[in-house]
Amino acid sequence: MAGAGLLAPGGLWKAQAELAANGPATKPSELGPTSRVALIRGDDRRTNVRRALEAIDDQVRAGLRGKKSVVIKPNFVSTSNQLAATHVDAVHGILDYLEPRFRGPVVVAESSAGDTMDGFDRFHYERLAAEHRAQKVTLVDLNREGRFETIPVLDADLHVATVRLAARVLDPEAFVISSAMLKTHNTVVATMSVKNMVLGSPLHSPPGQLFWSDKRKFHVGIRQTHYNMLVTAERLRPQWGVALIDGFEGMEGNGPGNGTPVPSHVAIASTDFVAADRVGLEVMGINPDWVGYLGYCGQSGVGTYDRGRSPWWERGSPT
Repeated sequence: MAGAGLLAPGGLWKAQAELAANGPATKPSELGPTSRVALIRGDDRRTNVRRALEAIDDQVRAGLRGKKSVVIKPNFVSTSNQLAATHVDAVHGILDYLEPRFRGPVVVAESSAGDTMDGFDRFHYERLAAEHRAQKVTLVDLNREGRFETIPVLDADLHVATVRLAARVLDPEAFVISSAMLKTHNTVVATMSVKNMVLGSPLHSPPGQLFWSDKRKFHVGIRQTHYNMLVTAERLRPQWGVALIDGFEGMEGNGPGNGTPVPSHVAIASTDFVAADRVGLEVMGINPDWVGYLGYCGQSGVGTYDRGRSPWWERGSPT
């Protein structure tokens, strides 16, 4: 764990103290392939994001090699409540990291449950292109763009339903960065990198057209929701580049849209989205056994959910 501070007096600190004193009971090398996760703590959101990506620089550079574009996928659960949406400074931090490593084009693309362009405007995303001119930044509403591929999911009666996923996040020539936040969730307990991609990729009708929403096809019962999230993650996984979780100000309580702020001042990054979310649960103090879809993703090989295989804590000073 790079540059992490003392985050909480509870389970996370206890786990850190035990690992610092004794090391893991089973060495990651004995468990098979491992996933690296960077956890940074600091007093500036933008700097934290850049430093988290720098901590796994070799892996990110390897993923960028040969790609024709970068797609940054923010999370706009709300287009009016900043606490529920990816802060523009987190995206600035990603672009700061990319500037000497990838010259563009960079597309910031979202499929908000509301009007994505309203969110871009309200949260000042137009400043990205002005400040990062060399990176050719553009803003795209995936719902208006309307290009998609389909996958089957289950409806409330366990019948097959078809969901349209934004084609841009499935482009094999794009390096996809999930720019999510630390938030609790009123249905699936926690939402971070994986859920940002899984529920942010299904489309709905653009403004001015007869309304339809494929996002609603996921909310058809707890069991179906977790299963549908798993099969969607399996489809999206080959195009995932890096997960970036901004926890500078997280959300607890009535998440993901109307909770209360928690000033954690952290950033998490990994090329393994599941491992990044697993560490995010540690930071929030959430029992990983409660989060079904992430457990399923770990069991099915979408990513690493066993902390013993994710050496995110390196023995030494926790400062």
